[in-house]
Amino acid sequence: MKSLFRATLVALVLSATWHASVAHAGLFDDDEARRAILDIRNKIDAIQRDLDNKADKTSALGLSDQNDQVKQEIARLRGQVEVLTNELANTQQRQKDFYVDLDARLRKLEPQQVTVDGKEVSVDPGEQKTYDAALAQFKAGDYRGASTGFADFIRRYPQSGFLPSAQYWLGNAYYAQRDYRNAISAQQVVVKNYPDSPKAADAMLNIASCYTELKDKPSAKKTLETLIAQYPAAPAAQTAKERLAALR
Repeated sequence: MKSLFRATLVALVLSATWHASVAHAGLFDDDEARRAILDIRNKIDAIQRDLDNKADKTSALGLSDQNDQVKQEIARLRGQVEVLTNELANTQQRQKDFYVDLDARLRKLEPQQVTVDGKEVSVDPGEQKTYDAALAQFKAGDYRGASTGFADFIRRYPQSGFLPSAQYWLGNAYYAQRDYRNAISAQQVVVKNYPDSPKAADAMLNIASCYTELKDKPSAKKTLETLIAQYPAAPAAQTAKERLAALR
């Protein structure tokens, strides 16, 4: 009987130790861990009941010593159950945190819906970042850097919903550097390719300003007249009327 108890305990200890080592590695399956915990608890209860029954039937000193050893092993097994339970909870929390973090990272990589000049478009995070960086350079007065940034954006994102705005700000960046001919070319792309964009009327106004700087008064007047005719309701049209009157 003593050997039977010890064999049972050895099997239980080996089983508990194996499950605990797997739990520490974070590789066990939740259902497997739960079954292991339940199995160990059932075996502990069975040993405890068997121990209590034998204790009622005998008071021999040898059996009493054996019973003490069994109780110690039961306590150890219960400790193993606590370890498994804690590791299971920790692993579940780590898995939850991992998936929450992964979901957040994936969302950052997904295209976002944004409104550009009154139109809703889908924009990739990198696309938005590149556009914002170039615009920040323009606002900071770094017009050379802005023109490089917007030209790079146009090259990298030829289908972007930001393209009319990027092309418009490219023209303004050239204008700010007094590169009037490149400014005209950039703004003409806006007028030709994006006539329905709110930026088109402003692009024409900028073109007229470039012609004025180049002392090309006839081209400036023609551009202003075209602006007024094509975009009479645009705020730029009122400015065009004022400038046209000054040119006459």
